[in-house]
Amino acid sequence: MPISPNQGSTGGGTLVTITGTNLTGTTAVTFGTKPASNVTNVSPTQVTAVSPSGTGTVGVTVTTAGGTSNPVPFFYVGAPFKSSLAPTSGPLAGGNTVTINGVGLATATSVSFGANTATPTVVSDTQLTVAVPAGAAAGPVGVSVTTAGGTNNGLSYTYVDVPTVTSVTPSSGPASGGTGVTIIGTNLDTTESVTFDGTPAPFSVVNTTTLSAVTPPGTPGAVDVVVTNAAGSDTATGAFTYVAAPGI
Repeated sequence: MPISPNQGSTGGGTLVTITGTNLTGTTAVTFGTKPASNVTNVSPTQVTAVSPSGTGTVGVTVTTAGGTSNPVPFFYVGAPFKSSLAPTSGPLAGGNTVTINGVGLATATSVSFGANTATPTVVSDTQLTVAVPAGAAAGPVGVSVTTAGGTNNGLSYTYVDVPTVTSVTPSSGPASGGTGVTIIGTNLDTTESVTFDGTPAPFSVVNTTTLSAVTPPGTPGAVDVVVTNAAGSDTATGAFTYVAAPGI
């Protein structure tokens, strides 16, 4: 007499299907010592019921006018606990892989990023990997993991859109570097790096449309300024010109 699924939340509420013979007229389904609710005779060979709360492994029996069946095992599973995820941000288009660490993850069936859901790969009871689905808009969303034991929330993931650069001011400075510049564009609040001619520059985020940066030393001439975040990068071609020091 198989039961499907054969595991569920310690809080109860799992709808199970029990398959066997002579099940017509079922009067009760019992999980260990506790009666199930919503017992329904589907056919002479099938009964459905909703599990009560419980812990550990219990025997499930079916009772009819003819007696009580042999028990089949049902496993109670605790709700998952998530401790961390990495990386914590990625492109709005999704597709990157995130690792989730915690406990009770072995029976995970889905991971939700906001309103969008993906199917994870179970690495172990303490780790999952999942390909992030596309997001609806840039910004943070809650992450929840659903297992046979229930659903657990509490982590956050940030969808990031590709940055754009519209201006660099001032547009020139000495080749020795050290010029403070303001970079204007969009989606700049998630910036991970700024480069001048491929050389990283120190920067700080002012807001989503503004960055402050200090030019590194460079070679005289016009150079590209590149702003990068987790979703990609944008190149302002020839946006800053290094000027050689005067000679006498």
